[in-house]
Amino acid sequence: MKRFIALAAAAAWLTAMPAAAQLQLRTKVATMQEMVVSANPLASQAGARVLRAGGNAIDAAIAVEAVLGLTEPQATGIGGGGFMLYYDAASKKVTSFDARETAPAAANGYYFYDAAGQVLDFNTAVFSGRSVGVPGTVKLWETVSRQYGAKPLAVALLPAIELAIEGFAISPRMAASIDSYKASLAQDANARTYFLNSDGSGKAAGTLLRNPAYAQVLARIVFTGPQTFYQGPIARDIVGTVTIDPRAGGPGSMTLADLEGYKIVERTPVCGNYRAYVVCSMGPPSSGGIAELQILGILDHVDLAALGPNDVRTVHAFLQANRLAFADRNLYVADPAYVAVPTAGLIDPDYISTRATLLTTGPLAPSLATAGTPPSVGAAGTADASPPRFGGTSHVSIVDRFGNVVSQTITVESGFGNNRLVDGFILNNELTDFSFDPGPDSAPIANRVQGGKRPRSAMTPTIVFTQDGKPAFVAGSPGGASIIGTTTQAVVAMVDFGLDPQQAANQAHFQNNNTGSTTLESLFPDGGAPAGSTGLIGPFDVRSLIPELTALGWSIPASPSVLTSGLSLIKVVPGGLEGGADPRREGIAAGR
Repeated sequence: MKRFIALAAAAAWLTAMPAAAQLQLRTKVATMQEMVVSANPLASQAGARVLRAGGNAIDAAIAVEAVLGLTEPQATGIGGGGFMLYYDAASKKVTSFDARETAPAAANGYYFYDAAGQVLDFNTAVFSGRSVGVPGTVKLWETVSRQYGAKPLAVALLPAIELAIEGFAISPRMAASIDSYKASLAQDANARTYFLNSDGSGKAAGTLLRNPAYAQVLARIVFTGPQTFYQGPIARDIVGTVTIDPRAGGPGSMTLADLEGYKIVERTPVCGNYRAYVVCSMGPPSSGGIAELQILGILDHVDLAALGPNDVRTVHAFLQANRLAFADRNLYVADPAYVAVPTAGLIDPDYISTRATLLTTGPLAPSLATAGTPPSVGAAGTADASPPRFGGTSHVSIVDRFGNVVSQTITVESGFGNNRLVDGFILNNELTDFSFDPGPDSAPIANRVQGGKRPRSAMTPTIVFTQDGKPAFVAGSPGGASIIGTTTQAVVAMVDFGLDPQQAANQAHFQNNNTGSTTLESLFPDGGAPAGSTGLIGPFDVRSLIPELTALGWSIPASPSVLTSGLSLIKVVPGGLEGGADPRREGIAAGR
């Protein structure tokens, strides 16, 4: 009970915190043995609790994700999936686990077309049964716990079960999300009852929320095994909800066989050199690792440390590298079980060097960047012209006392995913990450819908190693397509400019995902820059560079924006760890 009181106290502190305070200057957290950084205090505390109880980074990651499914349901949960990058200190091996959702076996390239042969509007597709992919999170728990966990699932899931039964206070961020999505949540009876008041308004910050249905699902997983999620009553509830969807986009085609047949894929991470470090991340079906290594590889040809973080030439170079990587991403990257992705060629140092020659210190060419031709590439299809999408998602970074490291990005895609609640958890809308257009038969789009396929992702869980193989930094972020730029910028901040993890998380982001619009973020609506709270570092406001960047050819919207990032960063330092949590969310670094 004392543990619950401590967690409730953290929730009370967060609820009392004014929304504007979330963007005030934060300073790094230091611990000696272990650290958990996530986007929610209750989740970070749950992970730290499991570590104190003798668990390792894998056990803590499961605990954090289970609590995030309660306290940040707009971003993640067991109705979704994600990617885990894991470094095992005993074997000195880094591996990755693909828990990406899959399309139903019956899906094809025209899955997002209506009966009249017209492509569905994006929002119509999101709020329909067609957007729901087969969830992977629970199967991931089973897989990594069996291979690397130190404690049974009962220990890892206990904090979430307690919170679900005894209740937790709705945070300001969750309350704001509920208010934003109340019209769509109201269309589902379960979501309406859980998230909304009787008058249709969203439940306010500070409201005590209980979720006994979710507690029961977790208890079933503990006592009968994770397969209970993929067979039996829970599976029937998921399939029934997806295939009987009265909303405009229509029902999906998921079957019980789709759920029962879901598998986790353990994959070799993509790794490459940057300065004096080795950066590892997730390979396809995520485009995140490839794009991150391409951006860093291109920037390796620029002396950023000499320029400094606030120089227009630094921003100009980063934006160019960002859009070059996205040009390749949109043509080549998709699920490698269905498309021959030229992964080795895309991260080949010689190929990246040729891409680096395209950087200019002067004005840009008027056209967007085009994809290159990496070595050993086969016949290329058609580039995916889908606009970048910026969704929910969450990220968790963990280092335990044994030296094991987890970098995990987890998601239900858009805010509250599909906006339907089943047995206490939100269903995802991950299938809208596919290209709705299959492309011509002669040159199909790599990321088109196919039965059983995993949609391309931008998730970029990252571990940075020293040249002798020791973990140095852990990074990752939510934010849809912006994940790649946000995570890569954090790596640059810590490696090139010597920022600590919290300073790196405090940065304002800048990126161009090979579109006609460039984002220069301001953390405050009026573009102001209170000392230490916005800009690249301290009082510097990146939007002060707009005149210079406009002259260089970048088109920048007049209204400043705040990206939906949620960086969770850890740095390994002599004698311990330093952590930073993104001020745009409510997270904390916790440990001992």
